[in-house]
Amino acid sequence: MAMPAETQDPQVVFDLVVVGSGAAGLAAAATAAVQGARVCVLEKTEALGGTSALSGGEIWIPCSRQAREAGVEDSASQAETYLRSLLGERLDITRTRAFLQAAPEALAWLERHTHLRYALMPRSTDYHSEKPGACHGGRSLAVLPFDGRALGQDFNRLRWPLRNALVFGGTSVCTRLDLPHLQAAGRRLASAWHAAGLIARGWADRATGNPRGLRLTNGNALVARLLTSLRERGVEIRTHAEVRSLIVEDGRVCGVEVATGGASSSLLARRGVVLATGGFSASARERSRHYSHSERGAAHQSLPPPGNDGDAFALVQPLGVDAPVRPRQPAAWAPVSLVPRADEAPAPFPHFSDRGRPGIVAVGPDGQRFVNESTSYHDFVTGMLDRGFDHAWLLADHRALRRYGLGAVRPFPSPLARHLTSGYLQRGRDWAELSRSLGLPTECLQHSIERFNEHAARGSDPDFHRGESLFDQRCGDADHRPNPALAPLQKAPFYAVKVLPGDIGTFIGLPTDGTARVLNTAGTPVPGLYAAGNAAQSLFGGHYPSAGITLGPALTFGWLAARHALGTDELVTSPVRTQDPQPHADTAHPLA
Repeated sequence: MAMPAETQDPQVVFDLVVVGSGAAGLAAAATAAVQGARVCVLEKTEALGGTSALSGGEIWIPCSRQAREAGVEDSASQAETYLRSLLGERLDITRTRAFLQAAPEALAWLERHTHLRYALMPRSTDYHSEKPGACHGGRSLAVLPFDGRALGQDFNRLRWPLRNALVFGGTSVCTRLDLPHLQAAGRRLASAWHAAGLIARGWADRATGNPRGLRLTNGNALVARLLTSLRERGVEIRTHAEVRSLIVEDGRVCGVEVATGGASSSLLARRGVVLATGGFSASARERSRHYSHSERGAAHQSLPPPGNDGDAFALVQPLGVDAPVRPRQPAAWAPVSLVPRADEAPAPFPHFSDRGRPGIVAVGPDGQRFVNESTSYHDFVTGMLDRGFDHAWLLADHRALRRYGLGAVRPFPSPLARHLTSGYLQRGRDWAELSRSLGLPTECLQHSIERFNEHAARGSDPDFHRGESLFDQRCGDADHRPNPALAPLQKAPFYAVKVLPGDIGTFIGLPTDGTARVLNTAGTPVPGLYAAGNAAQSLFGGHYPSAGITLGPALTFGWLAARHALGTDELVTSPVRTQDPQPHADTAHPLA
């Protein structure tokens, strides 16, 4: 048992100890540090940022300041209606209302007091846009790009994004700002200039000895903005620091036992401990327990980094805490292809949006369509799993491939030879030749394509209703008629990329209340213990309602956890920060 804090070495006594360095943990640490608390962030791997650093960095925050300023008509009750229409009896009304009430305030507070900056994504509709209460462009926000020079030496500790998210040898691409230009660079002069600018900046950054470009986007920008804020406030951030157990005194969590470089030490936390350790995607044992397809031996590709081993479950086990009822799906699914690399393991590529482009369809191992290809990545994989498929094929004709690309294959003018040689991209002069190379029944595939083509030419899909919802249409090509989401596959040759079930994080986590306090099996809060991010049970019952539904709650409940642990009136708030530091921070953004 730990000795009272007053008798300990002051170097190991903090107000708040945060375990994990993703968005939830960094938001909690920043919130506490701004209020004058002494904070320590512990990251067990060598890199900072966790899964958040690999993400798109988007957040789902209904009724944000940005939405109000854009004139979006929305309310917390409308957002609740939308979630209820999806989740039904799985809706956790207490936590949901706590989130909806706190989320816009949390974002505004973090933007005032830290370097965090977000802009509205006006074309990003909720994924089930036909449902009651859905919003058609006012709830998802994109993080603004950030200059990595503001991080100083911590730039080298920032987790790299997925390698396939870097282009031109190491340039970070903003999903919402840069990607449309890269896809149109062969067709539009303005897009070609934008791509040229990215190339030039990336080369300039690497010419000064940096391993990659310093312009950070997506999840890297989110993490870097919060890390920079913590650096400025003197927050201690330790890597290679694995928490082995929680220190409990008189029933209250008051610190952690941590192992660093083979040595163990005790860190006391006067106000509490926040578990932001992520999910369990990196644990093959946990995946086999919770993923039915992994249990039967099917291939699965998790995108979260090593370290997402479900540590939170082991840490709370002595406290009488257990995961609640299994959600509809145990994880946030995404279809993933594997890109061969010389002398290295294949690189995973998540297919978030390419499936919805006109002229692209998906078939299972039986050669038949099985899902609306424009649906969300989560529901696409759910469709695979419901049919018992351990893989699927994304198909495109030559026109669609060169116009939009497919997975890691970039649009024209990028060459195809490398991907054809590696086998990542399969090609056939006709559907019969392609079906033979894929091992698909030729007649089934040809029938599927013929039926799809017949209806797609008229802009309809009677089998899976693709292109009927606003979400489907916005995932397509606004310049394509008669339906932005549909086009027949007619121009040979034809192409295919194999996709596997994958995940971008898990939904099963620790039970918490509306202030992020961890609850034991009796439903009672464990004093001094909080959980946020994927370490906590997802709000959404195994559904994926919209872009940013992981990071929005992560930031919000990290903010709530720190405020509850400290007491909002107990510490003096530091002066409000209203601008990014100059000259390093990028504040201009077309989405703003």
